[in-house]
Amino acid sequence: MDQDLKPAHGSCEVRVLGSLRPSRTERGLPYEFTADVPEGGIGARELAESLGLPMDRVEGVFVNHTVRGLNVHIMPGDRIAFVPNDTPGPHRVFLGLYKAGKDSEE
Repeated sequence: MDQDLKPAHGSCEVRVLGSLRPSRTERGLPYEFTADVPEGGIGARELAESLGLPMDRVEGVFVNHTVRGLNVHIMPGDRIAFVPNDTPGPHRVFLGLYKAGKDSEE
């Protein structure tokens, strides 16, 4: 994504990481893009579903460089990245994905 491109009001920057990328690229869609977000925000899980991501493989989401569970609320202007559940073990713990995935289950 162009570094100078700032998300427009009512949108967020999205990246789809690792093994989740084919769920976009196989349909001819980019894995880095800007998505529309309602003024009041949207749940990360709801946004992931609307993007056609395989929900059984999404473990967490980085929101403005902080890993969170899928229960987090995404607001316009956020920078997010969806992370797959097949991220190697040590990285899952180090980045906080393991905890984020557990928080999403609640």
